[in-house]
Amino acid sequence: MKTDRQIKWHILLVSALFLSLMPIIFAISSSFKELSEAYGNVFSLIPEQPTLNNYVQVFSRLPLAQITTNTFVIAVAVTIFKTVTGILAAYAFVYFEFKGKNVLYFILISTIFVPFTVTMIPNYLTVSQLGFRNSIVGVIMPQLSDATGIFLIRQAMRTIPRSLIEAARLDKAGHMKILGDIVLPLVKPAVVSTGIMFFINSWNEYVWPVLILKDKVNYTLPLALQLFISSEGGTDFTVAMAVSVITMIIPLALYIVFQRYIINTFTSSGIKG
Repeated sequence: MKTDRQIKWHILLVSALFLSLMPIIFAISSSFKELSEAYGNVFSLIPEQPTLNNYVQVFSRLPLAQITTNTFVIAVAVTIFKTVTGILAAYAFVYFEFKGKNVLYFILISTIFVPFTVTMIPNYLTVSQLGFRNSIVGVIMPQLSDATGIFLIRQAMRTIPRSLIEAARLDKAGHMKILGDIVLPLVKPAVVSTGIMFFINSWNEYVWPVLILKDKVNYTLPLALQLFISSEGGTDFTVAMAVSVITMIIPLALYIVFQRYIINTFTSSGIKG
């Protein structure tokens, strides 16, 4: 039988879980309500008269297929570039020996703590000068690498026994063969979870796309959501909740599928410094 202490901990955990899920439940519930009901009965999680009208309005007022495609293309491209550069840089920092390696790594990791507002204006001017303003290429360009990904993948690579790498080198294996046949299979959980993290962050990004993209046809889903909760879009609260539900579906599904990789990466990232 469970002790009183265990029961209390379970109650606490269930309460924390409910609070974490509450915004998601609220968004889903509100997306099936009429606007009058959403404002008149805010705390009711079950719609009295469920309706799909909010979703119909989203598809009729926005080129949602194009917007979703834009969001997906940007997220996939950013994820691929960040993951690939993270793998290559992490491999170099772990298995290459060169002068100033530790100093360079320290400088690279310190960029994690540089606020986005510091790099925002230089990036904006650069993208504008290159002629990529108001295009998804302009959103992707400043996001081709990420120090956080390098750190996480490097930590995973450092757990690989050196003897495996030395044995491969004795067999005359090149670095690309070692990386592809030995290192990547062993750090797959870290690579997958880091990639999912990049995808979700890019999918949800708002500030940088809103600076670059001006035409609705080039918008991403977070920008489309803002149309219904800003002064320009009025007060279509329930329609905004419908966009929120559409926006969260893919990242939430990815997290549910790959959650064990994400958890394992963060729990093991501090094993070997």
